[in-house]
Amino acid sequence: MTKIGLGGHPFLLGFEQLEQLVERTARSDSGNYPPFNIEQVDERSYRISLAVAGFAREDLSITIEDRQLRVRGRLPDPSSDRTFFHRGIASRQFQRSFVLAHGVEVEGAFMKDGLLHIDLLRAPIEQVVKTIEISRPRGGDDNDREKS
Repeated sequence: MTKIGLGGHPFLLGFEQLEQLVERTARSDSGNYPPFNIEQVDERSYRISLAVAGFAREDLSITIEDRQLRVRGRLPDPSSDRTFFHRGIASRQFQRSFVLAHGVEVEGAFMKDGLLHIDLLRAPIEQVVKTIEISRPRGGDDNDREKS
């Protein structure tokens, strides 16, 4: 049995990258830490909010590489002179990835009340109508049916 992906469907010409994007997104799953929300602020704006309590701005980095938004958190080494009777607050490194569609750009990021907010803006989609001229065949007759 042959597996036909999105790029192999006859009506989806040039969508091979979409299939690669779906596979890359599935591989980038980093569990459920840190928890996050994605909200639509308005028609073209989105906000990703990550719960990063315990992290300072200097401990976080946000990068975009190949349409993939990566948020990394790195905590400094814990002091060895601290003794915990109970340790229930997660304090571990993390990497969270989000794949951005073409036309979606990061507008900015800020921290407030233990949440890292990343604002995204989607560019308006241009509706383009293009007329394709039907040309004469190369090297052949203009119309084979006229000669019959």
